[in-house]
Amino acid sequence: MNKAQLVEAIADKLGGRQQAADAVDAVLDAMVRAVVAGDRVSVTGFGSFEKVDRPARYARNPQTGERVRVKKTSVPRFRAGQGFKDLVAGTKKLPKGGEVSVKKAPKGSLSGGASATVKKAVAKKATTAKKAAAKTTVAKKTTAKKVATAKKVVAKTAAAKKTTTAVKKTTAAAKKTATPAKKTTTTAKKTAPAAKKATAKTTAPAKKTTARTTTAKKATARKK
Repeated sequence: MNKAQLVEAIADKLGGRQQAADAVDAVLDAMVRAVVAGDRVSVTGFGSFEKVDRPARYARNPQTGERVRVKKTSVPRFRAGQGFKDLVAGTKKLPKGGEVSVKKAPKGSLSGGASATVKKAVAKKATTAKKAAAKTTVAKKTTAKKVATAKKVVAKTAAAKKTTTAVKKTTAAAKKTATPAKKTTTTAKKTAPAAKKATAKTTAPAKKTTARTTTAKKATARKK
């Protein structure tokens, strides 16, 4: 019997195929969520479903016989109830078609048990989602800080490059200004000896003329 056949089998009792399909889906979903969350689902007279953790172990490949390491995992486990076992074994007779083979739950035992299990599973999922959202928010903030820091470093590097370029330009301009000054000083140094020579040449004839005049005056004085 597959799921569709199961729905057809209980459709008459639930008032239609759609109602039966919804009921089957709701029951299976609640059981799966509870087992995944680590809770034990027990149905009196039918059996119980639970989550079992298997430690890491070594197994053998049936085809090659090679020893293989199996990782730690979790698996679902079903344990049949005693009433179910007795019916399968034939020690008890199966009720007629109009009766229920599984014992009905006693009065007061259905006061929120299944809904509480589902609520726990939903609460655990909500908590996990909140933690994941918090981790994502922290990661985003960290990334934003790193980006801001990188931008600041880039800005500082750009400013330093601009300052270095300006200093180089200023130094080059100073060197260009110093070069004409050196040329002017060198020209002045070259001009100074020439001026001294010209002055010396001009002064020498004047001294000679003065000496001649003085000698003539002395000679005239002697004659007198």
